[in-house]
Amino acid sequence: MINKICESLRAAVADIEDGSVVMIGGFGNSGIPMQLIEALRLHGARELTIISNNAGTAEEGIASLLRDGLVRKMVCSFPRSSGSIWFERLYEEGKIELELVPQGTLAERIRAAGAGLGGVYTPTGYGTRLAEGKETKVINGKGYVLETAMPADVALIKAHRGDAWGNLIYNTAGRNFNPIMATAARITIAEVNAVVEVGELDPEHVVTPGIFVDRVVVQKVQQHDAA
Repeated sequence: MINKICESLRAAVADIEDGSVVMIGGFGNSGIPMQLIEALRLHGARELTIISNNAGTAEEGIASLLRDGLVRKMVCSFPRSSGSIWFERLYEEGKIELELVPQGTLAERIRAAGAGLGGVYTPTGYGTRLAEGKETKVINGKGYVLETAMPADVALIKAHRGDAWGNLIYNTAGRNFNPIMATAARITIAEVNAVVEVGELDPEHVVTPGIFVDRVVVQKVQQHDAA
């Protein structure tokens, strides 16, 4: 029988290598795989490229990876959200690279990777510095920029519940970047609030089918949040 349940957070991230491209789900404070991020920090893989909506805040989550010098490059939409002290400090010192991607474009590039597409044409950024060096096209009189698909080596995502086959459901706003990131990485690791028996999840409620998930790990302490 298929069983994708991982024995520990540490084991779930143990094979993430230096130089890996890692997607991390979440939006604002919702749907962030905080314990997987902490496990990655303790694992100590370096020279990482992190793809996420933002660059973390204060000392938690992605910010802790930045603080410990594990990140070479950030690909995100909001690198300077409230409290993002570590990204600002490292960027000012020239110690981290930034690829700034509009939020909708970020989502579509990730989605394109999951769908096996080479990229998408978007009007966002056309005629601006964001389009410099990229292929552009006028379609029906409107300008578009070709944005290439954005795959990753690993995706760290957060779901509400999962089962041993890797099927996942999300709770309200926790369904943000997580489902599309699950499809776009070579290895997808899901942190869940709880694991249920196979068959307990209503198939009509499953957002991420298990075919996209490689490992499921239960967070150590149940957190009563909207993730």
